[in-house]
Amino acid sequence: MLHRWSEVLIRRTRVVLALGLLATVLAGVFGLGVFDSLGQGGFNDPKSEASRELTQEQDVFGNKSVDLVAIYTSKDLTVSDPEFKTQVHQTLARIPAGSTTSVATYWDTKDSSMVSKDKHTTTVLISLVGKDQSALADSSERVTPTLASKDLQTDIAGTWAVYKDVNETVSKDLARAETVSMPLVIILSLLIFGSVVASLMPAVVGAIAVLGALAVVRLITGFTEVSVFSINVITLLGTGLAIDYALFVISRFREELARLPEDDPTAAAQAIRVTMSTAGRTVLFSGLTVAAAMASLLIFPQNFLRSLGYGGMAAVLVAVAAALTVLPAILLLLGRRIDAGRLPWRRHRPVQVDNDNGAWARLARSVMRHPVVVMVVVVGALLFVASPFLGVRWGSVDYRVLPADSPSHVASAKLNTEFGPETSSANMMLTTTDRTEVTAYTQRVEQVPGVVDVRPVSQKSDQADGHTLLRATWTGNSQAQTSQDAVRAIRAIPGPGGDQVLVGGLAADTVDLLSSLQSHLPYMALIIAVVMLVLLFLAFGSVVLPVKAFVMNLLSISASFGVITWIFANGHLQGPLGFTSTGFLDATQPIFMLAILVGLSMDYEVFLLSRIREQWDLTHDNTLAVATGVQRTGRIITSAALLLAVVIGAFSTSGIVFMKMIGIGMLVALLVDATIVRSILVPATMKLLGTWNWYAPAGLRRWWEAHGLREGDAAPAPDPQRVRTPVG
Repeated sequence: MLHRWSEVLIRRTRVVLALGLLATVLAGVFGLGVFDSLGQGGFNDPKSEASRELTQEQDVFGNKSVDLVAIYTSKDLTVSDPEFKTQVHQTLARIPAGSTTSVATYWDTKDSSMVSKDKHTTTVLISLVGKDQSALADSSERVTPTLASKDLQTDIAGTWAVYKDVNETVSKDLARAETVSMPLVIILSLLIFGSVVASLMPAVVGAIAVLGALAVVRLITGFTEVSVFSINVITLLGTGLAIDYALFVISRFREELARLPEDDPTAAAQAIRVTMSTAGRTVLFSGLTVAAAMASLLIFPQNFLRSLGYGGMAAVLVAVAAALTVLPAILLLLGRRIDAGRLPWRRHRPVQVDNDNGAWARLARSVMRHPVVVMVVVVGALLFVASPFLGVRWGSVDYRVLPADSPSHVASAKLNTEFGPETSSANMMLTTTDRTEVTAYTQRVEQVPGVVDVRPVSQKSDQADGHTLLRATWTGNSQAQTSQDAVRAIRAIPGPGGDQVLVGGLAADTVDLLSSLQSHLPYMALIIAVVMLVLLFLAFGSVVLPVKAFVMNLLSISASFGVITWIFANGHLQGPLGFTSTGFLDATQPIFMLAILVGLSMDYEVFLLSRIREQWDLTHDNTLAVATGVQRTGRIITSAALLLAVVIGAFSTSGIVFMKMIGIGMLVALLVDATIVRSILVPATMKLLGTWNWYAPAGLRRWWEAHGLREGDAAPAPDPQRVRTPVG
């Protein structure tokens, strides 16, 4: 397939390039309008109990959830002063009509918990109009600007204030990360390639990938809601994979050119044929694996995770398309001018072609002399690093993911210090208005450990029956284990007449989120495993290598999860990294990381195994094939990891805790995978397995020899008589 495509590229170079650039311009014009079509993104399963409670609550009573908390403070006036009350009411009068379902003040409710200890501050509890995340977000955007008082200090807390600050902070952090990382990527590319022209190619492919992915996501928004967080993964994957793919393709192209005579007019065409059949094949298989990993996120009902899946799939597929169309067309036109603008100290040095007995090969051979010892030590060390993950605690997003000086974080901290200890609550929807039944149920809920108050919120009767909305309150953060235990205990209490009582609220949302993720995660893992095993079999004709690759990936990913648990859940390095530990991990982020890391690790796995398979087909010497493969890919994989580390590392500077966690976690996994796994564990395991590396049952082997996607022009087809396949 890629051989035929390389011939098309050679014959129609300028047409392919022109069409590719035209498509990029159109994608840029269309895709940059995606921001107006993106939503906030939901973390809830629409079928969960908390979501059903909220839907029923809104249908019966209208929205009764506290979405925004306006905090008004006066240095001179107390809440009991008429002037204070007048100033608050004048401010609230500016709220747009039809944007709220409830605005509750202390003077309306006489609830003393809405007044601070020093009597100079009061809260206003606001419920917004809207039956879904998008509608609530629109209401929040209309209401929030009108809450600022001219005469009173104003702070805004609540769920939608936190969401607003998270989105704004993420946008600023992304812009800063791109500003910092891209110049560094270009500089490092210049040092790696040694020429100005070659160093610009990763940036070109990256720009195409990002612009194209934005256009694809905008198309998707015409069919389903997509979260603004999809832009994060587009930036990360689009840039990161473009760097990897461009480096693989350009390095192989320059290597092949260096083997050909300087005066050969067909050198570029010959080099591109081999490049597309080798590095191009690697890019294709890697891209399909990453896309499949990101597609596995679509099985989750949470819009947040599905949106990350859409963005990731778009980014990787466009990056693959750019690396297999525009980039090789540019290389064909440039030929040896790809090395134009060489650095002064490299102008008189030929392009390096790896020596098969270089440092990387010597490292691989030294590892293969003691494979058992190496495996025991390295695997033991990685499992030790991963061990903190065994005791991980899970939660969801709250104000603590924001920097301490973020407005909603400041407001939330003010609530906790000036109004007493932090409290959490759960809403309970009863299908009765009978006073005796409601009272009996209330008394049972009051007996739940930790619950300090249960009070009615609203009640509505109709001809058939009625509904009563109760709210239980307890001390503690909504993400704490005690809050999750309280929700589970309340849900275990039967309602009047044995009916189920729907229980919702922030703590209930977290309980349902964790349950939903736990139930869907095995299917995600199954999808990733099956796709990876199938694609790697198609690539290498072995049933052993795909399993080995999967295990290697799990080791590096587990080590990464152990590190982020130790740092972010257990609270180490808070000062140097500039964050405050929540005591748990946001449950959605490791799932997102799993999808990305499985895909990214396959970049290096496929690239390395491709060169090993290429040498195996030529020599059928396992030790030589492994050493040669490690030598010929070691420098490129290290360079790719370094460039990608710069991009990912820039994300770890984010002020948002979960963004920082993603950056650090991915950085650890990337470095472990590109160094320890590829240069040490892979040679050790392949030495132990020997010819079993290439084993496939006879029927599958014959099928692969007839239909497998081997590197056609890079090496001759293997001779079945020479392949020493184990019996069994």
